[in-house]
Amino acid sequence: MEDRVILHSDLNNFYATVETKLFPELAGKPIAVCGDKESRHGVVLAKSEEAKRFGVRTGDVIWEAQRKCPGLVVRPVRFHEYGRASRAVREIYGRFTDRVESFGIDECWLDVTHSSIFGSGEQIAERIRKAVKEELRLTVSVGVSFNKVFAKLASDLKKPDAVTVVGRNDFQTKIWPLPVSQLLYVGKATEEKLEKLGIRTIGALASADRALLMQKLGKWGATLSAYARGEDADPVSPSCERDALKSVGNSLTYFEDIYQKEDVKRLLYVLSESVAARMRDAGLGKADTVHLWVRDNAMQGYSWQKHVRPTALCGEIAGAAYELFCQKYAARRGVRGLGVTASGFDRGVEQLTFDALRGDYEKKARAEEAVARIREKHGYAKLQRAIMFEDKHSVDMDVRGERLPRPGDSRLGVDGDGEEK
Repeated sequence: MEDRVILHSDLNNFYATVETKLFPELAGKPIAVCGDKESRHGVVLAKSEEAKRFGVRTGDVIWEAQRKCPGLVVRPVRFHEYGRASRAVREIYGRFTDRVESFGIDECWLDVTHSSIFGSGEQIAERIRKAVKEELRLTVSVGVSFNKVFAKLASDLKKPDAVTVVGRNDFQTKIWPLPVSQLLYVGKATEEKLEKLGIRTIGALASADRALLMQKLGKWGATLSAYARGEDADPVSPSCERDALKSVGNSLTYFEDIYQKEDVKRLLYVLSESVAARMRDAGLGKADTVHLWVRDNAMQGYSWQKHVRPTALCGEIAGAAYELFCQKYAARRGVRGLGVTASGFDRGVEQLTFDALRGDYEKKARAEEAVARIREKHGYAKLQRAIMFEDKHSVDMDVRGERLPRPGDSRLGVDGDGEEK
């Protein structure tokens, strides 16, 4: 069977580069795009190459970044502009294939297996890189490989503005010597567990005993073992394949442990805004099941679900998730991660209910649709629920724009530099 040809594109220093495009006078200066410096959440979300040279890192608090780089130019977050630029880049991808899968606002996978009319995978990657640079004044690093995991790794090997190929004949020499932390989906906690097993490189993971990995990491251990050996058959799933969508979810990992229920409720609304918007865009209709995922500060995960009246309303999705939290979460430990998922879509074919007859649902639906239109025109932050203003950081959080779910799991956050949180 012939190998697939998969590209992974990663826009370089995306937020900071868009700022330079919007304000050309910033070109060549060290830039950091930061959260609100008036609140405790004033941290670096993205930075330019010039700022990186001074040691500025994603997650630095603003004063810390400015101490490293006294001439640092601090810019506010503009998700509306970043979304606009991201869509323009994806239009370029669409010239070569209709199989494009988002992995955050600044990264995509492309399946160009059947796009040989435009050349080899490497040639298509070069054409994309040049088009993005010449037409949009942005730079992109593109990895070319025979699966998604290695394509992602390849795009990380050389930055910025580069194309890197990892083939079946040379992946062992290019990939296996790398630290295991560079393998997609290996986070800090997993890295520490592997370190205790003496596994420090991707090659060591590939040759490790599969039974031992499953004993220490569960089923995920077997999955990571396969990924390290290049055995990734996960398809590139275009967003237009709505019929394949069984669920829509989003999640986040917060800056600090959460102990107050009202803070949990606020973040569940942030996540439910994203879920409802994506359901609407995909034309999935209403969902009859809401799922809640919680991770505590000991990295223990929990998940529950409940049936609800068919709904596509943010308020009802968030309400059901919060009810689950109050009823089910019994641990006394602080909450570090939250996720909300909706499933059981009617895809627009629904039964007439008493709620619909009395106009209760439609009234709420019209209000949410009006909010969506205002946000589409003026930006997410222009219209917010009152609950968001209890925490100023929540006002700026557009989880739908900041993070998208990874294939098979929606719990990985990716920032504007494409770095794992």
